[in-house]
Amino acid sequence: MTTTPAERAATARARESTAMARARELGDSVLGRTSPNPPVGAVVLAPDGSVAGEGATSPPGGPHAEVRALEQAGARARGGTAVVTLEPCAHTGRTGPCAEALIAAGIARVVVAVPEPTELAGGGAPRLREAGVDVELGVEQAAAEEGALAGWLTGVRQRRPFVVWKVAATLDGRVAAADGSSRWITGEAARAAVHRLRATCDAVLVGSGTALVDDPQLTVRDADGVPADHQPLRVVADRRGRLPATAKVLDGAAPTHVSRAGTPAELLAELYGHDVRRVLLEGGPGLAAAFLRDGLVDEVVVHLAPKLLGAGRPLVGDLGIPTIGAALGFEVQEVALLGGDVAVRARPTRHTGRQERGQGRG
Repeated sequence: MTTTPAERAATARARESTAMARARELGDSVLGRTSPNPPVGAVVLAPDGSVAGEGATSPPGGPHAEVRALEQAGARARGGTAVVTLEPCAHTGRTGPCAEALIAAGIARVVVAVPEPTELAGGGAPRLREAGVDVELGVEQAAAEEGALAGWLTGVRQRRPFVVWKVAATLDGRVAAADGSSRWITGEAARAAVHRLRATCDAVLVGSGTALVDDPQLTVRDADGVPADHQPLRVVADRRGRLPATAKVLDGAAPTHVSRAGTPAELLAELYGHDVRRVLLEGGPGLAAAFLRDGLVDEVVVHLAPKLLGAGRPLVGDLGIPTIGAALGFEVQEVALLGGDVAVRARPTRHTGRQERGQGRG
């Protein structure tokens, strides 16, 4: 059956949209393993529209997403389309320019979600167009910016890591009972979800109070308690030097950084200098309140257990808010059941900061 040009264009668009959704999934799959480089996903479509190859950013020094997808596609890439969550780089860092790799592979069209925001890695789209490649920028850009690239973009624009605050509480907002006991507020499914969340972050942060009271190990483990191959940096905010040498976070199971920083902004700047782009804040009410007061929480993950305590430690400390009109607002992104508990993921309803010149892909 003969199809019209409009029908063929619509089919191509649908395939590219499906490929972009897959590219975002690929970026999600490498969260916590690529910093300071962005977690990019790429899909190569053969000329007939079928998937020829796909890839995601390797750890620093390894191939970028486009190169991995091209390697998988082989000769089928020639005359095809590359669908990428971030504009291919045009500079040589630890690896060669992705734009040149796409040109050499004979790619005819490149579809990009997020235009390159840094001067260092910019120029990919102009270079591709110069070589005769059709380039479309800004396709499903918002979804890509709010997904795996959110942490890296925060680093580019604000020169600090993206902060995810995770907390487990009862329905009445208590993180511990009046006697201080807190294990376990939530069930096994929620605790397993925390380990999956940790795995997507470059660092896990607690305050010295949490380290002293709970003595957490802060590692990533599977359902059987086996440590994961890749571990995030464990960070303890210990301005007064209270952390004992016997603390589990110093056990050598994962790298650890003890910070004497005086403010959340100072601490985040310190971590940014250690190539951290995504931080999981697991500290107590006081540390959480300090980050919230300073506008330094970018996402909240709350695990609510169907329990009531009526007394005990609150979910968050004093925010200095005197009236309901000044309450911090959040937009709910996702609500899910975790066994018998409820997980709520939300983001603050505020501007995330002005764009600044930052670091590109290395």
